[in-house]
Amino acid sequence: MNVTIHVNGEAKSANVEPRTLLVHFLRDELELTGTHVGCDTSQCGSCTVHLDGNAVKSCTLFAVQAEGRQVTTIEGLGKIGDLHVLQTGFWEEHGLQCGFCTPGMIMTSAELLKTNPNPSDAEIRHSLEGNFCRCTGYHNIVKAVQHAAGLMAEKQIAPAAADD
Repeated sequence: MNVTIHVNGEAKSANVEPRTLLVHFLRDELELTGTHVGCDTSQCGSCTVHLDGNAVKSCTLFAVQAEGRQVTTIEGLGKIGDLHVLQTGFWEEHGLQCGFCTPGMIMTSAELLKTNPNPSDAEIRHSLEGNFCRCTGYHNIVKAVQHAAGLMAEKQIAPAAADD
């Protein structure tokens, strides 16, 4: 089947098998390897992307289900030299160790900050319940999200812009 998906602001087309998962379309067809495959069962959250602005686990969707829709991956969230506030927060607050879970954590947190620009520690931890990190105790991840929220307030970045 031929699909066209708007990925990180660009229309991308490919011929895929109907059973191709969105995560494999992104990684294998488009070579956007920031979206990780961790468990293949939607448990870990490493494959989290935004579909039409909402965080979804891309291992739970077929590429054909994203036909004509907007997908944002970690590569589309920020660029080298112009990092997204969450990427800055994870960098400055040491919110990662091995980094495998980090793209999913950031994409999930971006959705949180869109709806709640000043979350408490408990709200951050609750929003990240579907994302697993095997290296950290989540403490610095929570600090990174809080830091990003502070940067958004300081720079007066609108919550809706958290996904831009």
